[in-house]
Amino acid sequence: MAATQRIAAGVAVAAACATVLAGCATGTTGSAHGAHGAKKAPGAPAPKSAVRLIGDGSTAYTGAQPHLPRAERLKPGQKPPQFVVFSWDGAGEDSQKLFSHFRKVSKENNATMTYFLSGVYMLPEEKADLYKPPQHSPGRSEIGFNDERGIKETVKQLRLAWLEGNEVGTHFNGHFCGSGGGVGEWSVADWKSEIAQAKSFVKSWKTNTGMKKASPLPFDYDKELIGARTPCLEGQKNFMKAARELGFRYDTSGVNDQLWPKKKEGLWDLSMQLVPFRGHSYEQLTMDYNFMVNQSGTATQGDPDKQEYWGDEMRDSLLDGFKRAYDGNRAPLIIGNHFESWNGGTYMRALDEVIEKVCTKSEVRCVSFRQLADWLDAQDPGTLEKMRSLKVGQAPKGGWAPFLSGHPAPAPKGVPGAPAVKQ
Repeated sequence: MAATQRIAAGVAVAAACATVLAGCATGTTGSAHGAHGAKKAPGAPAPKSAVRLIGDGSTAYTGAQPHLPRAERLKPGQKPPQFVVFSWDGAGEDSQKLFSHFRKVSKENNATMTYFLSGVYMLPEEKADLYKPPQHSPGRSEIGFNDERGIKETVKQLRLAWLEGNEVGTHFNGHFCGSGGGVGEWSVADWKSEIAQAKSFVKSWKTNTGMKKASPLPFDYDKELIGARTPCLEGQKNFMKAARELGFRYDTSGVNDQLWPKKKEGLWDLSMQLVPFRGHSYEQLTMDYNFMVNQSGTATQGDPDKQEYWGDEMRDSLLDGFKRAYDGNRAPLIIGNHFESWNGGTYMRALDEVIEKVCTKSEVRCVSFRQLADWLDAQDPGTLEKMRSLKVGQAPKGGWAPFLSGHPAPAPKGVPGAPAVKQ
């Protein structure tokens, strides 16, 4: 990794970044799910954004992330909100323009999301040998690399996504699965190397592309990166050991039931979950790829006559899982996806409909993993432990107020020990 250094001739870049930030700051800060901000006095000048370039200017420190609500502790007896997390593996902008599409859908429906960026999407094909994947020869990648246009468009979407309050995580680099050097066989040291390289490609995309005059990403990736999902959900054990040592805060590489999260290896385990599979006798993981495999097998473009039905099946399954939590234990619903047009794009259409259906409800917060981890960290450990005692779909007997009041619930009127009823 190249030693970091400040670019002396970075005035134009800083100005460009400041312009982007100023444009963002004019938007509203309130939302239906609790974002807040102090109102400025009439006529008060807008605060100046401090832009500090990092390394070659590919990234920059620009202050606290906009539109990131402060996490608040539940009051005694308060019902928890229903959290829903939509996340994307291998986030990047290509000709399908799905990154920009879901940014738009998010803004229209009071939602923020997590985008797991693949580091090699920031590395041009001609520089492929800069990637030295663990247990593979330099320049190997199962998902290829990118070109200058693709990197430029991906950087644009990442910049705007972060300024809108979304999170940028990592999906690492070469996406090696299975035997023969797959991530499931990687050591803790291998994972540390992979993470360091993923960071370096994000922090040096200007050098690697030659786009020196482009605006930087408006965040310090060393501080922004706090969580990930491993390729094919493999290698979680050693990854979590590496992640804990590197200061990560969560992992979402496993399979859970719809229960309140707990920490594992010092990280919040925010893995995807099993939900009722509409029309089937078993439950299904909340990921588009898994629905596809159980519907069309290995064919990414199956029977056209069934594609609309398959999308409806995924949509209704996710909504069933949502309702089970919303009416039950209020466990966060964790959903994972890919920017792919599998089976005619039916899963992307299904997700549009799920987002529009659930994220506009008053007691629902569609958030990033960072926001969910912040909220969990802010809660009383005893309260979280009590909520974890609820089973899948189980609402507190007697309601949330007595369950989380911190005091014994009063006896019903008219039974032994109850206060006398006034006449």
